[in-house]
Amino acid sequence: MDIISQARELGKAIQSEETYIKLQQVQKTADADTELQSFIGEFNLKRMAINNEASKKDRDQEKLTQLNTEMREVYSKIMSNENMIAYNDAKDAFDAVANRVLAIVQQSAEGADPETADYSQSSCSGSCESCGGCH
Repeated sequence: MDIISQARELGKAIQSEETYIKLQQVQKTADADTELQSFIGEFNLKRMAINNEASKKDRDQEKLTQLNTEMREVYSKIMSNENMIAYNDAKDAFDAVANRVLAIVQQSAEGADPETADYSQSSCSGSCESCGGCH
C-alpha cells in the first residue's frame, strides 16, 4: 500500500472516530435549531451594519456603539444556546484529536520517532524561541 492509500485509510479512520461522529451529530442539531439559526442570522446582519456604518466617511459613532451593543447581546444569546454549547464542546474534543494526529504526522515527516511523536498543548508556552518540541 502506497503512502497516499495509507493517508486515505487515515482519513477513513478519522471519520469513524467517536469525536468526529459526535461533532457531526451536534452540528446537525445546531443547524436544525431555528432559534439558534435566527440568532446567527441576526448577528451577521448586525456585523454587516457595523461594517457599513464604520466604512462611511461621516459615520455615526452613537449608531456604531448601539450596533456593537446589540451585536454583543445577540452573540451572548448564541453562545448560551444549549446546542451551540454542545457544538463547541464537541468541536473542542474533535480538534484535540485532530491536532494530535496532525502533530504526529508532521513530527514524523520531520524525522521524529512515530512511536513517541505526539501533541502536548500544555507544554507550549506560546514562544517559539524557548521551544524545542516543534523543530
